[in-house]
Amino acid sequence: MKTSMPPVISNARLPTTLDIVVMDERGQRQTQSIAAERALTIYLNKREIVTLMTLGAEPEALVAGYLRNQGLLGDIEDLEALQVDWEVESASVVTRHLPEDIEQRLSKRTVTTGCGQGTVFGNLLERQTLEALDDRPFQQSVLYQLLASLAAHNATYRKAGAVHGCALCRDDEVLAFIEDVGRHNAVDTLAGLNWLSPVRENETDYRGANIFYTTGRLTSEMVLKVAQAGISVLVSRSGVTQKGVELASRFGVLLIARAKGSHFQVVDPAGRMVLDAIPPLRAGAQLREASKSRPGGEQ
Repeated sequence: MKTSMPPVISNARLPTTLDIVVMDERGQRQTQSIAAERALTIYLNKREIVTLMTLGAEPEALVAGYLRNQGLLGDIEDLEALQVDWEVESASVVTRHLPEDIEQRLSKRTVTTGCGQGTVFGNLLERQTLEALDDRPFQQSVLYQLLASLAAHNATYRKAGAVHGCALCRDDEVLAFIEDVGRHNAVDTLAGLNWLSPVRENETDYRGANIFYTTGRLTSEMVLKVAQAGISVLVSRSGVTQKGVELASRFGVLLIARAKGSHFQVVDPAGRMVLDAIPPLRAGAQLREASKSRPGGEQ
């Protein structure tokens, strides 16, 4: 729903890579693209909150998503302005309301396992309550189609490396793909795009997303932020952590880890995964399975 007075939001996107001159092992000099890394300090109603290190691809969405995921921004109608100024490396956010317990929330900070040291303020892991998530079955064939669609992304990683990528998806369609120096930044940016889409002109509506993809580990922070966005399927090419599994079970998030090619490992206590595209065994695996079935074979 559009607000009667839309917030004033800047558009301060910057290139995600820059070129430098490097020397290789043979003494040859060449131009190499590297990932940008910029400091952006967030001020909420003139109060300094945190400094994030980011590529700068979608800074307004990053700031909005970060504050939203930390519980420091409420309804979109409360947002008056969000202005990013790279000359002073700051983002000024003006809201009509702040949480009544903001001092308590900011007094305690948990440094998460996200690369670049993500943060969670105010005991979010302990006090978070969420609406029920979609618990419909999820098909293996849709996962494979999505992984094929994602192969066209990771532009910054292919050019410069040193970044993580995350995507908002609707079944096998990639709605938005964001790369940043930390996966928590990429998650917050996508959450911000999702949240700001009703009040930004010419913006795609991401609210139909039902799958979240990340190149990073499936940690407690990842699960919490995805659940906050109302998404119940979380896919990664990396592994899971104990706390990530615990929160996924608590919030009803289907975890699909180590998803590469036709391989994956699913954490699915609710039995939502539908195996409708089981791949054939490779030759080596067929031999191992055959040896197990013979008398005296492997147990």
